Amino acid sequence: MCNRLLCCVVLLFLRVGLKDAAVTQFPRRRILETEKEFTLQCSQKMNHYAMYWYRQDPGFGLRLIYYSTGPDSFKKGDVPEGYHVSRDELEHFPLTLKSASPNQTSVYFCASAESTAWHGCFLSAQKEGQTEVLKIPDPN
Repeated sequence: MCNRLLCCVVLLFLRVGLKDAAVTQFPRRRILETEKEFTLQCSQKMNHYAMYWYRQDPGFGLRLIYYSTGPDSFKKGDVPEGYHVSRDELEHFPLTLKSASPNQTSVYFCASAESTAWHGCFLSAQKEGQTEVLKIPDPN
């Protein structure tokens, strides 16, 4: 067992080169000591107001940590505990792990979009062995 050393592994994957990507994350990979503060950088060049931080753990889909609707505007997602964000500029949305812990070992993803407007889409939900289809109404 690793004891307080190398217990939190943060893996970041980018499929394209940094100079070609419209959204970039830095660093790509990182191994941290526990209880250390660490910041993941996310930048985009498309003047998008909406930016998102997700984490994906083994056996789970993407889970939203925080999202932002523009500079100085951000909201908690599904799993915000242990994280802090800021958004001083439109292009940047850093995510800080306040005190790295083994339960934050994950794959982290940053994303951006022109807006946070909801469009109609179908979602699948599991409930006691049966699948239900949910429809999010189109606001227009």
